[in-house]
Amino acid sequence: MMTGITSGTGSASCRFAHYFVVCGLDTKTGLEPEEQAGESFEQSPIRRSFKSKVLAHYPESTERRPFNRDAVNMLCMPRGLSFRTQTDDRVPFFHSFTVSQDDGTRFYGFVQTYYEEVTSAQITMAMQTLHQMHQRPLSACPCCATGFFQSAQDTLYASKALCLLTPLPFLQASRHFLTQLHQAVAASDAPPLPLESYIHNILYEVPVPPPGRSLRFHGVQGPIMCQQPGQEELPLGDYPLGEAFSLLGVENLVRLLTSVLLESQVLLLSNDYQRLMTVAESISTLLFPFQWWHIYLPVLPASLHHLLDAPVPFIIGIQEQGDTRETLPAPQSANLCFVDIDNHHVDLPEDLPLFPDQLELIQELNEVLLRFGLQTHAGATITNKPDPAAPPCLSSLVLEDLMEDRRNGNLGREQLAVLERLQALARRCGGTAGGKTLGRAFEEEEEELKEAKMNVQLREVFAGRFATLFGRYEEFVIHSAPDLESWLSNREGVSNFDKGSFLSTQPTQHLHFLSRFLETAMFSSFVDSKVLSRWADRDPIQRVFDRRLEKDRLSSPMLVSLCPPAQAVERRLLKADHTAIHPHLLDMRIGQGRHHQGCFPRLQADVLAQGHNTTKWSGRNARRSDPRKPVTSPETTSGLDNDLREKYSPGRRSLRQSKLLDPSPSAVTQTKRGFVDGLLRECRLKTRRMLMERMGKERAESSQVEAGITGLQENTLIHSICVLLERTWAHGLKMKQVRNTHKHTETHSKTGHNLFGTREYKSQRHPTHLGRARAWVYLALEKKLLSQHLKLLLTNQDLLRQLYKPHAFLLCEEEREQFLFHLLSLNTVDYFCFTRTFTSISIPYRVVIMPMKKLSIAMAMSNPWVCVSGELGDSGIRQIPKNTQEIYFHCQNLGRLSTLQLGQENSGLLAKCLVDCVIVHNEITGHTYRFPCGRWLGKGVGDGSLERVLIGQLVSPGGEEDSGRWAGTPPEQGSPPQIGLTGLSSVQVQEEIREAVNNLVKHFHKAEPERGNLTALLCGEVGLVRSLEQLLLHGFKSSRLFQRSVFIWDFVEKAVVSMETADQMGDLQGSTELCDSMCHYVNAINATSRNIGKEGKFQLWVCLGVRDQLLSLWLPLLAESHLAARLYEETALFRDRAAVHSLSRLLHTLREFPIALETALVKGVDL
Repeated sequence: MMTGITSGTGSASCRFAHYFVVCGLDTKTGLEPEEQAGESFEQSPIRRSFKSKVLAHYPESTERRPFNRDAVNMLCMPRGLSFRTQTDDRVPFFHSFTVSQDDGTRFYGFVQTYYEEVTSAQITMAMQTLHQMHQRPLSACPCCATGFFQSAQDTLYASKALCLLTPLPFLQASRHFLTQLHQAVAASDAPPLPLESYIHNILYEVPVPPPGRSLRFHGVQGPIMCQQPGQEELPLGDYPLGEAFSLLGVENLVRLLTSVLLESQVLLLSNDYQRLMTVAESISTLLFPFQWWHIYLPVLPASLHHLLDAPVPFIIGIQEQGDTRETLPAPQSANLCFVDIDNHHVDLPEDLPLFPDQLELIQELNEVLLRFGLQTHAGATITNKPDPAAPPCLSSLVLEDLMEDRRNGNLGREQLAVLERLQALARRCGGTAGGKTLGRAFEEEEEELKEAKMNVQLREVFAGRFATLFGRYEEFVIHSAPDLESWLSNREGVSNFDKGSFLSTQPTQHLHFLSRFLETAMFSSFVDSKVLSRWADRDPIQRVFDRRLEKDRLSSPMLVSLCPPAQAVERRLLKADHTAIHPHLLDMRIGQGRHHQGCFPRLQADVLAQGHNTTKWSGRNARRSDPRKPVTSPETTSGLDNDLREKYSPGRRSLRQSKLLDPSPSAVTQTKRGFVDGLLRECRLKTRRMLMERMGKERAESSQVEAGITGLQENTLIHSICVLLERTWAHGLKMKQVRNTHKHTETHSKTGHNLFGTREYKSQRHPTHLGRARAWVYLALEKKLLSQHLKLLLTNQDLLRQLYKPHAFLLCEEEREQFLFHLLSLNTVDYFCFTRTFTSISIPYRVVIMPMKKLSIAMAMSNPWVCVSGELGDSGIRQIPKNTQEIYFHCQNLGRLSTLQLGQENSGLLAKCLVDCVIVHNEITGHTYRFPCGRWLGKGVGDGSLERVLIGQLVSPGGEEDSGRWAGTPPEQGSPPQIGLTGLSSVQVQEEIREAVNNLVKHFHKAEPERGNLTALLCGEVGLVRSLEQLLLHGFKSSRLFQRSVFIWDFVEKAVVSMETADQMGDLQGSTELCDSMCHYVNAINATSRNIGKEGKFQLWVCLGVRDQLLSLWLPLLAESHLAARLYEETALFRDRAAVHSLSRLLHTLREFPIALETALVKGVDL
């Protein structure tokens, strides 16, 4: 690539820098205390902060980026002006900042701060007067009279900031330019050109490098390089990731990134502004391909500390002033990630999941760091420094040799470029006392090159991880809207991503993180951008990610020692593709641009107000770069215009980024109001989402057993509600030591309200306030009392005003009522969040046996017992006390109840009872389960069963059964004539079997956490056992043989006896193995020690047949036996060979599923 000269004259978005700003002491307004700095008047005035002002900025304004004077001033000097004397340390320092725009883009500020001598006598006298006023009360104490300022003896210095505002994060180039500019001001000799020439050049004549190209431009003391990644590479990231890893350690940084991905509140603390920016930008860079959409202020000015009270996700950095986390004016939320950078400490949010394959990721990062000489030890990173003695000698020899070759005419174009680079380094470092050696300059340049390559490789590690996690994300994007406007108008009510299907393809160990990440705004925005790409240009970041995924699918990954992007960066930084116009003399007035050592001059504004096409190269390059097509920024949201972009970008309707940086009282009030509106809107969206998910499951499952949002998705949605409640209750809270809402709850509980519902639960072990608070929310939601309890908490208005600031959400009466109304809507569905989450706690259960009242038969049971089973285990056998019909016991949480075993001892014919149902009540959650029976329990009655396995159904709080959700125990079989009176037609029987099989198939096609109760699908009222009973009862000839009831099991037993007899006689037809298996199972069931009766034995036979994939083979075998012709009518479905074989094929579809039976069903049977 030929090196060419380019110009940035033209559109502001094509230029390297938008503004040059000078901030400092305004001698006209004098000394104004910075009240927001939080400093005490007991401090010496020279140690206090004062208000700074924007002294000058060039140009006055640009077309697309109006100058925000207040914001830039606050961020250039976040704590205001500071003063020093000749005895104080006055080392200049550098920091940067960033500001997010309403359209999602960012601009960056780079600031060089130094101390300049105060020449104004008025300011000097004002400072001396302040010191005299401060010292009078302390004159009686000599030890307190330190730091006295006398204008006649001391020299006063005030901080001044030189700032460059750029559209892209050109950290290194901007730092070099400002450093050279400050060195020129501090030098005794004047620079070659007036400072206006260099500032004009950087503002108007230095363009943004084209994608995939590098650019050389000139500062005061030498050339400066910058580059921009190509269109296939990761977006520009100039902040040193290696430094971020050194400050926090690899494990801490990965945990911090996890907190950011899950949109926690992140508070950074450091004494160094640039460290705050380095860590924040490093995290933001590693998010690729996702973007942070919430408050992002890595450097928070003192005047904006009210933003720490924001009840929304944020990344905020504040300067440490001897504070600890407890003393900071910051939220003490359980969802807060607190990062103490200087002490290498990260305090994570509670219940933070691990990043997928976190250990492997940490190991991979450590390997990259080791390749670049960084070793990590227990959270700290140690840099292996090169030997500083060798490079100077070698570099000096190289420079001398090249200069000799140039004099002899032996250098080509590339060698001349190297020589120019070496001479520039020599000018930067040589000749002055204490200046850098040439070797040191080489070290710095090589260090920058190493940082750039390390940045790329570290970012590639994370980009590869996200590509692995979301490599197939496009398959799960839902494109439902026909056009853009309809999608925008219905966006809140439409899901654009099939989260359930996506999660079902992921490893189990990743689900905790992924289920929560899919609910974040950054992922929603990512999917929205994909949907919008149907009608508009794709987001540049997403375009890069999609191309990478496509390449990964088409090619196999290859291990290389240095990844190609790192090689591309190295090539661009070592050899410039383009060269900008050199600084040159401007048409200035005589007397302007004079040099005064250590004092930044008043610049000539008219020559810096606009750009001038001063060289022959300008016109040619202006045609090359169309000003109507600005260089694409990596922060650009999409190809949409700003109005549509703002319309679909998340989190922007109630809060505008530009308003956050306005410190005026009206703007602060508006911002606080925006937080209140945002909380209400978030509550509305979350509750609506939960209801839509629930209703969607109801439609999909029809009459299946699932009663609420189950498993992982339920936990994720409930967790988001807990986080919302924590942020709502913490908003505007005066008592910052309160970590969450549980303290507030306890305060109200002292007034006599027992909001926990039971004393037993309150005594359970939950080690943190967060654990207790979230458990309380989970329990209240499951009991459908959350809105009612929260309303009760808010009845004490005096206490609310005592605890909260006036702008707090809980003091906004109208919004508070709407908030509670949205939570009240959750009562329309059932949740089992407490039951499924707190699985290890002890739960009290009450079991009541209900006899059949209409027969007025007294209970005559002998030592009855029960065993309750649920999705988490069983209670074991519990003996019911004598002369009672109920039992109260504690056991570990059983989860949602599914079956109940009811039995008694074999104590003769008098011990019998006609049981209507058994009621089980969970004393903590308030859930009541009804286990219908409708059968005799006793010897000599019914089927002679002394033990029943009953299927439960949940009863709604109002007493009405939640019909269609949990199918109970089927009604008593009875004799065939009784069934025939209300029997089903052959078509209806076949339809029932198809429905039962279809329900089982759908059960196993769901993600495992979303599956319901398999026992109910097998043995419930609409289960497989019940449907097969209808098949075998259809067309039965006689109800009584020898004056006793005949059950289906009688037919099965007779068929087995017939098979065994035929086998002995040698007349057995069909498969011997199949007959043997059936006979073996029936005999094993009959031999069990459990007296489960004939109905229970048939139920067990069907369940074992399905489990062991034999049932579909047994049915045709029974139908072909000679007993079938004797006991069934000609029109019976069981004698229709085609129908039986069709049903057999239908049952055969269940063979591919692993059916696991509950212990209550198969206990005592050795098969």
